[in-house]
Amino acid sequence: MRKKIKVSELPEFDMAEHLEDEQAIAEYLTVVLEENDPALLAAALGDIARARGMTEIAKAAGIAREALYKALRANSQPRFETVQRVCAALGLKLAAVPA
Repeated sequence: MRKKIKVSELPEFDMAEHLEDEQAIAEYLTVVLEENDPALLAAALGDIARARGMTEIAKAAGIAREALYKALRANSQPRFETVQRVCAALGLKLAAVPA
């Protein structure tokens, strides 16, 4: 008989732990951008910033660390200026392609 696994016993998934190189980060952000969901984009940028070190990214973006956590949490809607500053701090650029 199989042992039942309780959802509460499963480890919490953290995407930041899987963003180990530039290629993984680019692929992740590309998939997220295809969803056209500003809150998902904010959360993904938060994942990437945590993978790289939130304190360093906040400093490079010129944003207080606490404010950056708040702006990049799930269901937030950061200003485009914030997204641009975070992308620059992460060494990323957003690109447009034909739909």
